[in-house]
Amino acid sequence: MVRRGPLMFHELAPLYDSTYAAKDYAGECRILRRLVRETADGPAHRWLDVACGTGRHLEILRRDYDVTGVDLSRDMLRYARARLRRVRLVRGDMRTFDLGEQFDVVTCLFSAIGHLRSERELARTFANFARHLRPGGVAIVEPWIDPRDWRPGHIHVVTQRDAERTIVRLATARRRGNRSMIHYHYLIAEPGREARYVDEVDVGLLVKRERIAEILRNAGFEARVVRPGFSTGRGLVVGRRTGVGGRRRPAGRRRSA
Repeated sequence: MVRRGPLMFHELAPLYDSTYAAKDYAGECRILRRLVRETADGPAHRWLDVACGTGRHLEILRRDYDVTGVDLSRDMLRYARARLRRVRLVRGDMRTFDLGEQFDVVTCLFSAIGHLRSERELARTFANFARHLRPGGVAIVEPWIDPRDWRPGHIHVVTQRDAERTIVRLATARRRGNRSMIHYHYLIAEPGREARYVDEVDVGLLVKRERIAEILRNAGFEARVVRPGFSTGRGLVVGRRTGVGGRRRPAGRRRSA
């Protein structure tokens, strides 16, 4: 029976870090720090990561910043709290959470915005990011796959092994309108236990990177697309919060990664 996902953020949360063990969190944090230095007005001290997952980015960023995390999944937050003692972690929806304070940086990474259902929800989310940023602060968003890059029929297989388990994940891709449909098949083997099979269909919102930047501008940011961004090649959308206290930069001073 096919389950409607994303299970990876709930029942499969114990497998999340094993599944993405090869992800270069340290390298991504170096790129994030550089973009903040290039973009922010003034120094950045307080960092909010929205859809923080199990806290792998925050684990690195906390060395240099006062960090806070928000995530909708109780299961993911449970693992983040085990990793990040004495770090504020809050359960909340990226569209509506309200911490009642502002930060120097807001990030939303690993294509988490792809789980929103419409451009209207994107606009609502970015307006919420703006409310949580001081003028001159920076928002960095990692988009989901650009619809121009989507490859229906593509098959992808990943195998990850560690001391606790072996995970084989096979993914098949299709498209329905402006939605990506990825059917994930997990085969999980752990010592002393029978191998088990789990599957899910993950639905994503396909929006062009330039349109995401436009929606971010409409929320009160000076925004640009940075390519290639991380190793996924999906790019990053980077915005500087405008408003009282924020100075507008000449376009020629903007740099890309």
